[in-house]
Amino acid sequence: MPAIEVRDLVKEYGPRRAVDRVSFTIEKGEIVGFLGPNGAGKTTTLRILTCFMPATSGEARVAGHDIFTESMEVRRRIGYLPENVPLYAEMRVADYLWFRAGLKQVPYRDRPARIRRSLDAARIGDVADRVIGHLSKGYRQRVGLADVLTHDPEILILDEPTVGLDPNQVREVRDLIKELGRDRTILFSTHIIPWVEEVCQRAIVIARGRVVAEGTVADLSERLRSSLLVTVRAPVPHAGLAAAVRAVPGVRALENLSLDGSHEGRLRCLAGAGDLEALRAALAALPGGAEATMETAHPRLEDYFHEVTRGLSAQEPGSEGEAA
Repeated sequence: MPAIEVRDLVKEYGPRRAVDRVSFTIEKGEIVGFLGPNGAGKTTTLRILTCFMPATSGEARVAGHDIFTESMEVRRRIGYLPENVPLYAEMRVADYLWFRAGLKQVPYRDRPARIRRSLDAARIGDVADRVIGHLSKGYRQRVGLADVLTHDPEILILDEPTVGLDPNQVREVRDLIKELGRDRTILFSTHIIPWVEEVCQRAIVIARGRVVAEGTVADLSERLRSSLLVTVRAPVPHAGLAAAVRAVPGVRALENLSLDGSHEGRLRCLAGAGDLEALRAALAALPGGAEATMETAHPRLEDYFHEVTRGLSAQEPGSEGEAA
């Protein structure tokens, strides 16, 4: 049974669709990066999976439980760290974790041991008696991580766990997540793509509310390695050029670059080497002819992310009620 299973998930805000038929599966024990531009639908999807907001339609099961009909069972099995960690700044760290453990119905007799383990796991035992408001942002982020661990969840869902941290703090949180992933399933969103390459087994890329790529990190990089970045120029109306290129099987990530006064169309796309002849044939059939120039792609996940989300950066402000 998968740890997380999502099928055709939709979330609408009035006429706008923030999450558009999203589907993916995460197996037990996986660490999966959830990538996408700002406004792509990442936070909305994570809020739905953690039962913080309802979906408009679709299906999702977390730890084998339906998010719609068994939301309390889902919450018992997940640890959710939102992008902006809600903490009581006037409380001491240990007191806060005790309070949170009570809210999560951790048995009274088990709380001391659970809190000690959470403090140790988040590496904040040395500040257990400190007031939260007096801690650095990096330590406050760790307090949030300790909180999500107090009830010993089998699945962690983390929304931008390193937002606002300096490079040293980012490295510390990265190492901590790698450690936590040894015996848990982790789904986290981030903009730090090299970090995903180092920590994750798989990545899911979302843009404009849709999954545009999914696979192992090596897989996604290999897709770029076996593709060509093709820049096309042709003395034909821009719309005609784009339509002709888009119609060629295998062409994806189409980007309109420019249209000068002579109506020369110029665009760039990601195409497999085997599709190049079909692309050339389609261009040759255009009025006035066309030509394609090629450059070798760099096999990095960051390049692949850039290509598959180009032109799909963000929806209109406020279209999904989130910043990222």
